[in-house]
Amino acid sequence: MGYTTEEGRTQILDDAAAAINQMSIAMAALGEAYEHLDEQSGDRMETQLFRPLQHAYGQLRRTHAEFAQRCGLPGREFPAAPTPAPEDPRASLEHAADAIQAADDALAELQDTLLPVEVGDQQLRAGLSGTRTTIASLPEACDVFIRTLGR
Repeated sequence: MGYTTEEGRTQILDDAAAAINQMSIAMAALGEAYEHLDEQSGDRMETQLFRPLQHAYGQLRRTHAEFAQRCGLPGREFPAAPTPAPEDPRASLEHAADAIQAADDALAELQDTLLPVEVGDQQLRAGLSGTRTTIASLPEACDVFIRTLGR
């Protein structure tokens, strides 16, 4: 089935938005976990998990906005994900890892469609690739953090 350039670009924006939303959910889950950690563990989590995720989130939002602008398509607002219900920090970290993995999977599927090559541009491809490079190790880093929590 064929598609127009505009339909392809709209699909790129929709898929990137889905990944952005998953990353927002992950940041909210990390924020919830932080509230229940001691200061040393909280600082370690911020350095190892939150800052890289926040960087990737900002990069993907910029990539989305700039691509939409270059293509003359409407941009989007991305409100912060709601704060999750209080729970054990391990559960919050597991939720964060799941959401980060979902974001990475969504971006991988987008790249596999070849839409970024066919109707995208170099800046879009670089932004998607950079985001994936940053978040690829974070689900495992969450798991390691959970295993070492309290030690």
